[in-house]
Amino acid sequence: MSLPPPGAATDPGTVSAPAAPGRLGQPLDPGEAGRYLQALDLWCRSRRTELALLDAAALAAPRAEAATTDDLMLSLALWKAVADRHAVLVATWDGGRVGPLERERLAALVWGRLDALERRTGPSAAADEGTGLSLSLPEGCRLSDSLVAALRVRLGLDLAGAEVTARTRSLRAQLERVRDQVAGEPPGVRQQEAAARSGRLARRVAELTDKAGRGGDVAGLLAALEIEAATFERDLIVGAARRRQAGQRVVAARARRVELEAREATLQDLVRACVAEVEPAPRYAVPDVSVLGPVPNTPAALEHYLTRLDQVARAMQVVQDAYSQALAVRHELAGRLEALTVKARALGVAADPDLERSRALAAETLGRRPCPVAIAEQLVTLYASYLTAAVERGGSRQPLPPDDQEARP
Repeated sequence: MSLPPPGAATDPGTVSAPAAPGRLGQPLDPGEAGRYLQALDLWCRSRRTELALLDAAALAAPRAEAATTDDLMLSLALWKAVADRHAVLVATWDGGRVGPLERERLAALVWGRLDALERRTGPSAAADEGTGLSLSLPEGCRLSDSLVAALRVRLGLDLAGAEVTARTRSLRAQLERVRDQVAGEPPGVRQQEAAARSGRLARRVAELTDKAGRGGDVAGLLAALEIEAATFERDLIVGAARRRQAGQRVVAARARRVELEAREATLQDLVRACVAEVEPAPRYAVPDVSVLGPVPNTPAALEHYLTRLDQVARAMQVVQDAYSQALAVRHELAGRLEALTVKARALGVAADPDLERSRALAAETLGRRPCPVAIAEQLVTLYASYLTAAVERGGSRQPLPPDDQEARP
C-alpha cells in the first residue's frame, strides 16, 4: 500500500476519532449524520498527515522494529478502509438529500463491517493469526488512534503543543474507551483480568498526573504508559472483532448442519429407491450427521467441526452420484428400448418373431423390481441386433441411425 501524501508540511496534531451517531439497524438522524461526516473528514485528513510523518520517521530510524513496521502497515490499511467508507458515506449523504432508505443505508455503512480492511490486512502485530479483521467504522477509527499513539512514542515523535497535560488528558479519554470495551467482554475470567488491568492503568495515570503536578519528570513514564494503554485497547478491539467472527462461524456451522441433515434424509430416500429398482445397487452408506455431535463454540473445536462437515458433504456427494448414476442407467435402457421399438414400427418390421421375443424379454427384464441392469443392457443390445438383421432380411436399404449402428455387436 502506498503512503498517502501529507496534507500539510507541518504536524497538525492528533485528532481523535469522532463519536459515531446512532446504532446498527436504526436510521441515522440527518443532522447527526451531517456533523459526523464533517468530523470524520477532518479525522481522515489529519490522520493522512500523521501517517506521512510517522512513515518518514520510520524510514529515518536506524533500525525499525518489526512490530513498528507491522503497526504502521496496519495503520495505513485502517486509514484507507476508513477513507473509502467515508467516500461512500458522502455519496450516500448527497448533501443531506436523504430519505428513509438512505438513512438506513447510512447506519449500515457506519456500523457495518469494513470489508475493504479484510482484503488488506495481513500479518501484523494486531492480526498475528494472519486473518482479516471484522471491524465497524468506529472501531477502525479507534484502533487507528491507538496504533498512531503507540507509533509516535516508539519513534520518538512529539505532537506540536502536546505537553504532559494534553497527553494525560488523551490517556484518560483512552481509558474511558477501554472501560467500554471491557464492559463488552464476555463474563468470566478474561473480563475480570481485563477489568483489573484497566484499573491498574487508571491508577498509574492518576499517580503520573500527581507527580507531574508536583513538578516531577514524567516523560519516560508517560511514554511507557501510552504504549501499554494503546496496546491494551488494540487487543480489546481485535478480540471483540474475532469474537464476532467466531459467532458468525458458529451460525454458519449450525446452518450447514441443518442443510446436511436435510440432505441426509433425501439421500436415504434415494438409496431406498435405487435398491428397490436396480440390481446390483451401489453399496455406500449415507453419512450420519448426528454422529458429529452438537456445534462447539470454541475456535479450535469449531474449526475442526467445520472441517468434518466438509468431509460429510463430500461423502454425501459420492453417495448421491453413485446411486443417481445407477438409476439413470436403468432409465436410459428403458428409453433406448422404446426408441428402438418406435423405429421398428416405422420400418415395418415390428412383427418379426425374433424382434417380438427379444423385445418382450427386454421389457419384462426392465420391468422387474429390482431390475438386473447388466442383463437388461445385454437384452436391449440383442433387440437392436435383431432389428438390424430384420431390416436387412426385409431388403430395406435405409441406413440405420448412428446410435443403432453403435449398438450392433
